[in-house]
Parts: sequence; structure tokens; C-alpha cells
Amino acid sequence: MPYSLLCLGNPLLDIQATCPPEFLEKYGLKANDAILAEEKHMPVFDEILQYDAKYLAGGAAQNTARGAQYVLPADSVVYCGCVGEDKFADMLREANKKEGLFNAYRVEKDIPTGKCAVIVTQNGAARSLVTDLSAANHYKVEHLKSPEVWKYVEEASTFYVGGFHLTVCVPAILALGEHAAATNKLFTMNMSAPFLCQFFKDQMDSVAPYWDIVIGNESEAAAYAEAHNLGTTDVTEIAKAIAVLPKANAKRPRHVVITQGADSTVVVTADSTGVTSSKVYAINPIAASEIVDTNGAGDSFAGGFVGSLVGGKSFDEAVDVGHWLASWTVRLNGPAYPYPKISYSA
Repeated sequence: MPYSLLCLGNPLLDIQATCPPEFLEKYGLKANDAILAEEKHMPVFDEILQYDAKYLAGGAAQNTARGAQYVLPADSVVYCGCVGEDKFADMLREANKKEGLFNAYRVEKDIPTGKCAVIVTQNGAARSLVTDLSAANHYKVEHLKSPEVWKYVEEASTFYVGGFHLTVCVPAILALGEHAAATNKLFTMNMSAPFLCQFFKDQMDSVAPYWDIVIGNESEAAAYAEAHNLGTTDVTEIAKAIAVLPKANAKRPRHVVITQGADSTVVVTADSTGVTSSKVYAINPIAASEIVDTNGAGDSFAGGFVGSLVGGKSFDEAVDVGHWLASWTVRLNGPAYPYPKISYSA
């Protein structure tokens, strides 16, 4: 059976621990932020081990791929990225195998698998991500276009790209976008982090014409607006500005999906005539006492949402499934999904 969804991103091993606020201050980090590690941040990866750290399969797009596979039939999702030839890559493969996700990794033999320090604070309500890409930074478009991998591209009906891959291999993103536009397949991308909207603006703008669906949160929307001088902080207005950007495939509308944590999700849709709809989707809140860890909630939403679209659900249903899956993720440690597996219920 062909894989329906192909995801591209940066596979990472998450090293997660709950730390005191002073840990963030020591390294100049912010709660609910994501950065690429500089030299001054490298001691974080050793120091976080002092706080009863756990190793978890991670990487935003890989989390989303796992979430999509969670709501889809077996053997529906394939994930591409680059890892090292080490025990950490084996840990990622084992985690993916357990959840039914097929990985088509490129392997860099002389560079270790990438890692992400997930620093949890505020009683689990906030997380700061510090990423050392290592092997993940060495993905090549040649791997994607190789016969053994490109066959998955041709089989898939839908593509999902994590925004963090803008720092790695834009040609691979463009290759997927161009194929999607030429074949009228669904191309979806996540903004992923405010710094990408600011410091990788040109790279993001270069792939924007291929967005059929773009997902972000309120912080990313604000960063995008600032970087593009939109002159507004209103989430809906920002979404409208993104929705009407030039588009490569005029056969499909563009949907801009902006999540807002525990608040409602905004979706703006536009076609060649301009904005056609603007909707607000309320979430079903859960008690604060049930929240264990918000890390990966956005990835889980994207997984449930995109997986549901691939599975044939309506757009409204897909948003609801995204909210549902995210609500389960925050009740668990790390970007995890409930096992034994449970089914979506409205």
C-alpha cells in the first residue's frame, strides 16, 4: 500500500527535564521559545542531565508525522530527514517503529544525530527548546530525489514540511512544493518558530508560493508580521495577509491556520479572488490539573489535523481532531501519544 503522507524535517533526540527558572536565565533563554544552539549554549546538553532528564523521540516534523500516523491506518506516513550512525538514531528508529511510522533517513556516518534540550518550567506549562542540529543539518536534496526515496514522493497525496528545515535544505522543500503544484497535491508547512520568520525570512518567502496550508501559532504570526512590516498584531489580519500571497497552484485555495495555545484557533481561507472565509474554532479546554507538559502540543495539533485531512475528514473535523490530539499530548511527558491507542471522539 502506498504511503499517503510524506513529511520532511529534522530528526532529533529530545533531552527533556524540568528545570528551575534560573536555568533559563543562566543561558539567556526564554520560556516558550525555540532557538538553534550557539557555542554559549552547548553546556546546556550536559547540565540538563542533572535534572532527571528523559530521552524522547523528537524533532517537530517527526512529532507531527507520528501524530498523523496515530490517526491514520497503518503504513500511511513516511518521514525523511538526516541522522547519524549511532545509538541515538537507533532510538529514533525504534520509537518510530513502535508507532508505525516509516522513516527514510539519510545517514551521516561521521556526524552525530541531532539533539534538542527541552527545558520545562512553570510547572510544565512552558518549555524552551535549544537545538543542536548536528546530522539533521546535513540533509541533501539528492537523497530526496534518489529513486528509492522519490518513489514515496510520487506515491504520496500530501506533503508536510517542518519550518525548521528552512535552516537545512531549502532545495528539498522547493522540490516537494514544485511537485505538489504540478500534480495538484496538498502541500502543507509549519512556521515552527518565531526566529524562522525573522532570520530566515528570505528562505520562508521563497517557499511561500507553494503553501496550500500553512500552520503557525500566535507568536510566529506576530514575528511574521513584524518581519514583513504588516503593521498589525491582530492574528486574523496577519492570517489574511498571508492567505492572499502569490500562489503557485491556483487550483487549490490557501488556508492559514493559527493556533493560540489554550485559546481558539483562527483559520483564514483565500483563493485567487481574495479572502473567502475567516473562522474561529473554539477548543475543548481541559483542567489545569491534567496538564503535565505542553512540549509538542503544536506538533500534535498539526499531526491530528493533517492526518485527518489525509484520511478524508472535512476541514472542520480535521481542526477538531488536531485539538483533540493536542489535548492528550499535554497530559503526557514530552511529545507523546496515548498507548494503548485511543480513537478520536468528537
